[in-house]
Amino acid sequence: MEPDLHCLELTIHRQMIQTMEDIIRRFCAYGMEYKDNEGYTHEWVTFLPEIQLYYNTGQKEIRDSFLGPFNIIRLIGNNAVKVRLTEEFSRKHPVLPVSLVKLYHQTGEDKLPYRNKSHTPHKIVEVEDSPGPVKKIMKARGIRLNRKGHSQYLVRFKNQTADRDKWLAGDAIPD
Repeated sequence: MEPDLHCLELTIHRQMIQTMEDIIRRFCAYGMEYKDNEGYTHEWVTFLPEIQLYYNTGQKEIRDSFLGPFNIIRLIGNNAVKVRLTEEFSRKHPVLPVSLVKLYHQTGEDKLPYRNKSHTPHKIVEVEDSPGPVKKIMKARGIRLNRKGHSQYLVRFKNQTADRDKWLAGDAIPD
C-alpha cells in the first residue's frame, strides 16, 4: 500500500512552518537583528505575527476546513441542498450550493488526524442570580402583557458595569 502523498505533503508543510517559527524564536531570544532591502534594521520578533497569520489563514488544507460529513436532508431545486449540521455549526445556514457537496468515503484516522480531535469543554461559569443592591434606576418603560399595562425599570447594580443592567418589573426590584 503506497502512502497518501497529499497527507505527507501537508505534514511536511506543517513541519516547515514550525521549523521557521523555532528559528525565528531563537533569533529573538538572542536579540539578533536583520536589515531589509531598504537598509532599515528590524528585530526578528516582527516576523512572528506574520508567520502566525500565515499559519492560521494559509492553505485551506492546513486549516482542516473540509468539514463533515453531513447528512443531506433534501435537494432544494437543482443548485442547492439542505444538510443536517452538527451542534458546533448550529449557527450556520444549513442550505449549501451543490458545488460544495462531495461524496464522502470512510477514511482512516491516519489520513485526517485533525478531523476527530477531541475538544476540552469550556468551564461553565455560574452566574449569580442576585447581582447585588440597586445603585440607580436608569430608565422606565411601559409594556403590555396579556392586555394589561406593566412598568419596567432599567436598573444598574452597585459595583457592576453598564453591560450588567437589567430591565426589571417594579415589584422585582430589590431594596
